[in-house]
Amino acid sequence: MATAFSSDGEAAMRRELVPVGVVPRGDLFDFYEVGRAAAFVQGGGFRKVALQFPDELLADAAAVAARMEAETAAEMYVLGDTTYGSCCVDEVAAEHVGAEAVLHYGPACLSPRGKLPVLHIFGQQPLDVGHCAEAFRELYPNRQSHVVVLSDVVYAHAMGKLEEQLYPEYPNIVFSKVVCGDPPGPTPPGEVRQFGRQFPVEALGGLQDCAMFYVGAEGLTLTSFMLTWNCCPFSSFNPITGCGRRETFNVNRALMRRLYLVERARDARVVGILVGTLGVVGYLAVLQHLRELLRQAGKRSYTLAVGKPNPAKLANFLEVDIFVLVACAQNSLLDSSDFYRPIVTPYELELACNPAREWTGNYLTDFRDLLPGACAHIELPPAVPAAEAIPDISLITGEMRAAYFCDPLTSQLPPSTALACRDQTRAVVEISPAASFLESRSWQGLEQQLGQTSVSKAVQGRRGIAIAYEDEGHEQ
Repeated sequence: MATAFSSDGEAAMRRELVPVGVVPRGDLFDFYEVGRAAAFVQGGGFRKVALQFPDELLADAAAVAARMEAETAAEMYVLGDTTYGSCCVDEVAAEHVGAEAVLHYGPACLSPRGKLPVLHIFGQQPLDVGHCAEAFRELYPNRQSHVVVLSDVVYAHAMGKLEEQLYPEYPNIVFSKVVCGDPPGPTPPGEVRQFGRQFPVEALGGLQDCAMFYVGAEGLTLTSFMLTWNCCPFSSFNPITGCGRRETFNVNRALMRRLYLVERARDARVVGILVGTLGVVGYLAVLQHLRELLRQAGKRSYTLAVGKPNPAKLANFLEVDIFVLVACAQNSLLDSSDFYRPIVTPYELELACNPAREWTGNYLTDFRDLLPGACAHIELPPAVPAAEAIPDISLITGEMRAAYFCDPLTSQLPPSTALACRDQTRAVVEISPAASFLESRSWQGLEQQLGQTSVSKAVQGRRGIAIAYEDEGHEQ
């Protein structure tokens, strides 16, 4: 029987792709904004363009590509499978076909890109503006309420009509604007720029005095908003169900879970850095930042590029105590309850390994906020003598942890200085916890045995993953 760590992929092959919204074929031109997309391609002089669709919109990919080729006379390539999350622009797959630009369809995290010109086409999902306004009035009967209206990007096209209905009744209401990429210049005082949204809060008395009203379905976007702005009460309107409600998501409980993972990260000796994006600006800088952070904390780190992480993939790295995922703000909060090892965010790893960073109640999901020069960057503290180091006790195991940042000589050593002499050959080798674990495995990977293996007919192979085949321990 297949388990969470061993799957033959049959479920994925049989899964039906059902569009999120009902999009009649006659409305493809408007829903996918073919006119605006064609103007973008022709205005940039692009001759080869990549079209990126999420799984739920792939059914329309062929029709949209054909219409775009007819409108622009440019070559269109549909990206069949994204390297990482579908909300991020997949510049890696686009460069495989030599694309000069990308048309990104569907929901997007709006993270700043690095290389290729990108046009976001969210898809204009239908919204009953009158019904949404009525739900808002029921949730906020006080007409003087200070409320910030947020929306999923697929409903951003209808926010202007919603503002026309509500603003005359609610003078203290603010509608956020969707911004693709980072606006030029620093963020003005009294304004919030985050998650591709921009809105002023100075006139409302500050963000801590505002309520949040979200238009969209429950998902990662809403979860990220609620954890980041956890001082604000949230309400939402789901256009699919037509229901408005006060969000009862227990933010404190979710934060307690995340802080528990921080303590697990403090106990870890070997950390796997998962590369979850190659298109967001600053991902190389944060990778280097995490490596240096772990080195000074006395932990061994390994950088892993596995594409979309899943339990089966990560279960092969049994020597890793915990993983840290470098991804966009929406995909960083990965629920790791089904994984063999926990997965934390770069911010949570900083809380665990940087003694100068303290929990303030503000949760950060954008890894760029941790880099030098960013709003939330905190320098690593200088090393202190070992005699002055404060003992550190694990809150999970109750055992005393090694005191890091205490020896100035050790903190300045390069990564490859743990050496030992082998017997017989007296060769100098590097000691690695992961390498030591690998040597103890009964299966260490494929080995070439040229001329030693006899030719045989194809037979049914093993099922599962390398560390736990289904027939492990039994005769074939």
